[in-house]
Amino acid sequence: MQRAEAWNLVNEYTTNPRLLNHMLCVEVAMRAYAAKYGEDVETWGLIGLLHDFDYERWPEPPDHPLQGERILAERGVSAELRYTICSHADYLQDQYPRRRLVDKVLYAVDELSGLIVATALVKPSKSIFEVDADSVLKKMKDKRFAAGVNREDVVRGAQELEIDLKEHIAFMIEAFKEACDTLGLRGSHQG
Repeated sequence: MQRAEAWNLVNEYTTNPRLLNHMLCVEVAMRAYAAKYGEDVETWGLIGLLHDFDYERWPEPPDHPLQGERILAERGVSAELRYTICSHADYLQDQYPRRRLVDKVLYAVDELSGLIVATALVKPSKSIFEVDADSVLKKMKDKRFAAGVNREDVVRGAQELEIDLKEHIAFMIEAFKEACDTLGLRGSHQG
């Protein structure tokens, strides 16, 4: 599956702009980590883009991501890509344990993406350029802020990836800066 086809599929099943942006954020983070680790940037990007495409229609476990997995299988998407998407759901760990690096990266960037974006959007300029790892960690302590973000998953994701959480956050912020226009995170920042 090519990226354009994946984007069409995402839009076929998703209308919520925030969910669409979340998938774009995870795509950006996956691509950045693929480049860092010398992996296939296009494949990892597709995984990030597609990981929640079924969520709007089937938000309840285990329908998400299993309904999406079924649709991807029908469209000829590889078993490896589908496996990674299923592995990001904790409730499917018996069938889809996170074994490979790509599985661990998807899990590590998923929830954290939402926390970083939320932190940027409460800045006066609504810009990722005002966000640093310390500000995200501070917001993470406030359970009422971005309450839908599972903090345990954020911490576990960094642990599974064997990376310092602050370093992980900083890496993702830099990736989001590179894609700030696509992600709507430039805000009023010039440059």
